[in-house]
Amino acid sequence: MQGKISVQTENIFPIIKKFLYSDHEIFLRELIANATDATQKLKAMNSLGEIQGELGDITIEILLDTDKKTLTVRDRGIGMTATEIEKYINQIAFSGAEEFVEKYKDKADAGIIGHFGLGFYSAFMVAKEVEIITKSYQDAPATHWKCDGSPEYTITEAEKDFRGTDIILHLADDSLEFAEEGRIQNILTKYCKFLPVEIKFNETVINNTKPAWTRKPADLKDEDYKAFYNELYPFGEEPLFHIHLNVDYPFNLTGILYFPKIRNNFEVQKNKIQLYSNQVFVTDSVEGIVPDFLTLLHGVLDSPDIPLNVSRSYLQSDGNVKKISGHITKKVADKLEEMFRTNREDFEKKWDDIRIFIQYGLLTDEKFYERAMKFMLLKNTEGKYFTLEEYKEKVTALQTDKEGKIIYLYAGNVTEQHSFIENANERGYDILELGGSLDSHFIQSIEMKLENVSFARIDSDTIDNLIKKDDATPSKLSDDEKKNLSDLFQSSLDKTSFSVQVESLSETDLPVIITRPEFFRRMKEMQASGGGGGMNFMGNFPEMMNLVVNGNHPLVNKLVQETDDTKRVATAKQLTDLALLSQGLLKGEELTKFIKRSVEFVG
Repeated sequence: MQGKISVQTENIFPIIKKFLYSDHEIFLRELIANATDATQKLKAMNSLGEIQGELGDITIEILLDTDKKTLTVRDRGIGMTATEIEKYINQIAFSGAEEFVEKYKDKADAGIIGHFGLGFYSAFMVAKEVEIITKSYQDAPATHWKCDGSPEYTITEAEKDFRGTDIILHLADDSLEFAEEGRIQNILTKYCKFLPVEIKFNETVINNTKPAWTRKPADLKDEDYKAFYNELYPFGEEPLFHIHLNVDYPFNLTGILYFPKIRNNFEVQKNKIQLYSNQVFVTDSVEGIVPDFLTLLHGVLDSPDIPLNVSRSYLQSDGNVKKISGHITKKVADKLEEMFRTNREDFEKKWDDIRIFIQYGLLTDEKFYERAMKFMLLKNTEGKYFTLEEYKEKVTALQTDKEGKIIYLYAGNVTEQHSFIENANERGYDILELGGSLDSHFIQSIEMKLENVSFARIDSDTIDNLIKKDDATPSKLSDDEKKNLSDLFQSSLDKTSFSVQVESLSETDLPVIITRPEFFRRMKEMQASGGGGGMNFMGNFPEMMNLVVNGNHPLVNKLVQETDDTKRVATAKQLTDLALLSQGLLKGEELTKFIKRSVEFVG
């Protein structure tokens, strides 16, 4: 028998070839997904008693003949009768090529096959001729269907010894890459490694039909979860912990999400969560589908409520996807809160590795922020951890300034800012450790939400200015002496980004201190790490620093009284360089000169 495929345009196949997908390798996923469906339907009918007896071998086979340049997808599922081929294969409901192209011209990767039942026709993206040899589970003759990529087809009776369907692709000259064994192996590994029916290629079963996320959490042990993680990421570092998702109302969702160790200098990796639909791989680009901060996690999400063949823009606007996204956020917050509540000691041990993840969530997701306030921790330089509420209670009495504002002191680098930390500790103040890549954004956000609290990095000013009290230290210098000192130290600096200030500090404080004003430094850090709320222009400015001269220090008082100009200049230069050295700012030729000058001073 001969016939004509029911379409309203003669050139539908070139359109299919060009527009169905930007990535033609998807054809194999589509054909194997269809084969899996046919097999699953057979199993379901058997379990319902509609098909009697043993099903026998139901393995799906992928057969590659490199000489003949054919690729065959063979299943042993329910098969089709000639009538079913007419119904499912020979009718394509398009209103016309022009309308089709116009509608999808900007959606090359839109995955439109699923909207029109075109999974089978994706074969024509890579094949110049396609054959179907199929035998139904019903008592009906086998059928042979053949089409060369035009609307014309032939259909005849065939000989076939077993139930199921062979889809035979005669590869086109521009698609011979799919006649390569390695290429097929890679596609199968990418899309089919967790399909629920065994897939065999080169006499080897390539998939795990019962991956961990499809099993009940009660049936799994920690080693099972770790083994599955290694299956997903063979060379990955062992994760910290996991969350097993298993929801059947108001939508279906299963999956396992793992918390990796996230380094301080993290880069958001958008390809670590794999999205599946009924164990068929959909995408590993889940940004926009799940909240941004969840893209830092690893693992698998699977939902039949997520259409297999749709564009990401569709997923982002789909109601079910939004509900799923919100549910995942809730489950992650539930897990973290439970860990904190039931075993705080263990939670604190993991904190340094999950801190950035939680901060990212706080900054980008308001619902997560509300939950995370219960388990968000602050760590001080002594290695002790506090909730925001606990920390406020700890420092309020001593670190409230004369205006009634509570000052949270923090260090960006404990080693480099050691002298500032030691000075603050001598006054009984507590210092937080906040030197991560998101900390400037985090601090800015928390300041806006906490009442009457301000963060100040320990090196942003003198300690007496950071937490101003009523009893200011009196000055030993006159205004003229302060002016002369300011001019002297300004001349000792080669850097235009420094401002010299003479202040009345304690005699025990250092004679010269370099500080980095909080506002400018924080805005530059935020801009450098992505953000800054319109402060991007600040990235073009040099860093602003203050050279603070302690007018009450004995060495500075001695310098004021010194009458030898040469000695005054050399001493000011030495004190300046000492301050620069303490901040890692003295380098190259200036450092060499300082060392030589120091030897002369000692001599």
